[in-house]
Amino acid sequence: MTIDLTQFAPEKGAHWTQAFAAALEALRPEGGVLRVPAGRYETGPVRLFSHTELRLEPGAVIAFVAEPEAFPLQECQYEGRITRRPQPCLSAFGAQDVAVTGQGVIDGGGAGWWAAHRAGTLQHGRPYLLHFEDCTRLRIQGVHLQNSPAWTVHPLRCADVIIRDISISNPYDSPNTDGINPESSRDVRILGCRVDVGDDCITLKSGTEDTPAPAPCENIVIADCCLVHGHGGIVIGSEMSGGVRNVTVTNCVFTGTDRGIRIKTRRRRGGRVENLRFSNLVMDGVLCPFVFNMYYCCGTREEDRWVWEKTPYPVDGGTPFFGNISISGVTATGVRAAAGFCWGLAESPVRGLSIRDCRIEMEPGAEPGVPAMMGGLETVSGAGFMLRNARELLVEGVTVIGHRGPAFDADQTVTGKLPE
Repeated sequence: MTIDLTQFAPEKGAHWTQAFAAALEALRPEGGVLRVPAGRYETGPVRLFSHTELRLEPGAVIAFVAEPEAFPLQECQYEGRITRRPQPCLSAFGAQDVAVTGQGVIDGGGAGWWAAHRAGTLQHGRPYLLHFEDCTRLRIQGVHLQNSPAWTVHPLRCADVIIRDISISNPYDSPNTDGINPESSRDVRILGCRVDVGDDCITLKSGTEDTPAPAPCENIVIADCCLVHGHGGIVIGSEMSGGVRNVTVTNCVFTGTDRGIRIKTRRRRGGRVENLRFSNLVMDGVLCPFVFNMYYCCGTREEDRWVWEKTPYPVDGGTPFFGNISISGVTATGVRAAAGFCWGLAESPVRGLSIRDCRIEMEPGAEPGVPAMMGGLETVSGAGFMLRNARELLVEGVTVIGHRGPAFDADQTVTGKLPE
């Protein structure tokens, strides 16, 4: 069954919140398609149900209002913590066979939320734009997403997810507007997407030490994507207490992202990040192409010595692990800070990292920057690979052009094969 949203049109000048609710309720018994024709539809939050497709026709704009009173509070997981936040703009919970498709636009009205966030006037944070929780067989295809209040697409504990041919645009200075963040989800395919955002572009997460039952994020395919302006292009962590495993990333282009491949964690977070393959990537104008940082310091204080201290700590359930990671066929030009950064924990080195057949060209005279968010690092410009606490490292066929100092700065904590 197909229903046209305009059948439920509100009075002139009113929001479309109740129209969406009525149309979706009409579809709920048997499922079907809610067609959104060309036009602008200002609305509060919208919730989808099982066996429902929200289809935006060309010219359709679903515009969420930046009115906190229109978004009821609900229990929500954000950055690993269970809290009460505004209901997501577009969501589904515990649903099967849910789809958001078409050639229209979903606009989160982010500017108002960002201004209130910066002013400190929001009591309960900002909503996700698209949030799907405990869903199976989820499809997001074709639509353009923009101006998200916070994270843009967040599948949490979902299975069998396809995100294909969508585009996302949030201003570079918009706070915490990550692009696509699968969390504790499995069998996820992100294909042919363009992501231009104010934080990390695509991030795999699995909860933190504060998450009641962190579950892995696993069996992930990312291919044929263009990643622009984000703090990181393809990112894992720092929420990774449930582990992240079995990931392939191929045929992607990174333009102006601060970091290219970025994997980040810290002590007490636990979790294993393993079985990752990155291949056939092109990067231009990045700060640092590869970052493996186990001393990630964002959100911590100087007195949190366990975050930044470089002497070994006892290995326990909160000790994170990075291992079995392959990078091959990467071309990076206009690199500003460093060719690469790998710094494992003293008690848990990065294990089994291979970097093959890569060409990295530094940007002459680039402004110095910090390759990774780690306490005690000085700004650098044109540095080579900075390597500490790595085991079974293999570097073959890697060329670094225009670097200052050694191409590979490694000390006795690094074992394996490096170019002479």
